[in-house]
Amino acid sequence: MRFASILNAFIPRYAFRDVTDISHGFLEQLGLKFIMLDLDNTIAEYKEPTPPDSVSNWVTTLKTHGMELYIVSNSTRIERVESFGKALGAAVMTRARKPSPKGLFRAMDDAGFSAEASALIGDQVFTDMIASNHAGAVSIIVKPRRLTNPFHTIRYVLETPFRAMCRNKRG
Repeated sequence: MRFASILNAFIPRYAFRDVTDISHGFLEQLGLKFIMLDLDNTIAEYKEPTPPDSVSNWVTTLKTHGMELYIVSNSTRIERVESFGKALGAAVMTRARKPSPKGLFRAMDDAGFSAEASALIGDQVFTDMIASNHAGAVSIIVKPRRLTNPFHTIRYVLETPFRAMCRNKRG
């Protein structure tokens, strides 16, 4: 049983093709009000200077339906993360140190939401999904926006079995 518990930490609860495929209705059905977002390769490609229009429109829709968003990134590029936060009207956290759930706990505490009302949407199993599952938030994985370097490609291949174990694939 202990191995199963460890294994579950790697398995996302839901999987989508792209962050913009996750509807406000889906999130509302789960009772979610607080959406934590990874930045790099989840809502924007690495080094992309501004959020894509599709992501900006998606965020606007979520906010219109009463959801609060928070960018939780491992990035040390503070100006870039803050720029995205400003553009999307979201609070930000840099150096979150995922897979540790501590950054997620800080974000939930800062915004005043419980884990049951929270989700983390990210593109990586070994950081985002582990942090989310350990924090007790709903873990939602998306495909990386673009694989541009060999390290990311290798990591994605290593994560494939855990993505495949997700029972709730939505696209």
